[in-house]
Amino acid sequence: MSIDYYNENAKAFDADTADVDMSALYQEFLPLLPAGAHIVDAGCGSGRDAMAFQSQGFRVTAFDASEALITIACQRLGADLAVQATFLEFSVKEPVDAIWACASLLHVPFDDLPRTFQHLAHQLKPSGVFYCSFKYGDNESERGGRRFTNLNEALLAQVIESASLRVKKAWVTGDARPEREHEKWLNAILVKD
Repeated sequence: MSIDYYNENAKAFDADTADVDMSALYQEFLPLLPAGAHIVDAGCGSGRDAMAFQSQGFRVTAFDASEALITIACQRLGADLAVQATFLEFSVKEPVDAIWACASLLHVPFDDLPRTFQHLAHQLKPSGVFYCSFKYGDNESERGGRRFTNLNEALLAQVIESASLRVKKAWVTGDARPEREHEKWLNAILVKD
């Protein structure tokens, strides 16, 4: 359902999100990584964050389930750096330093999140860093052709419990998009044990 939405609205979604200032979140994440680290952008959308990481000298692999968004991401990043895959289909040959899942895992049904976190954590090196964000709340909803799983700190701890991940830091921010500042987001930096 959410994939159909993004395939049908890829250009509008890109226009709405491409220029959002994400620097405050990057400043929480990137200093935790070694120089030239390999980052997987999980649910990369149109490639905004992957492109920012590339420009700072990081090695990036990006994926998204939406074919239309991957087409845009490939134009930004290069055809071999962005692939179409779901969270559970994606895998890497060698474990990576970090995973960035910004506003993407929130489309996974709550009951599927533990398995999804397990699978993604399996792609990380020991002590690897995993950023994720969810709309702040404790319910599942559907709006405009997209489904959302909203999490608070307790629910996040529950869904990562079986994934060899621990919360290093969790914090709440307003939405970075203009006129949506009232929407709250749960951000988390996780570390693989």
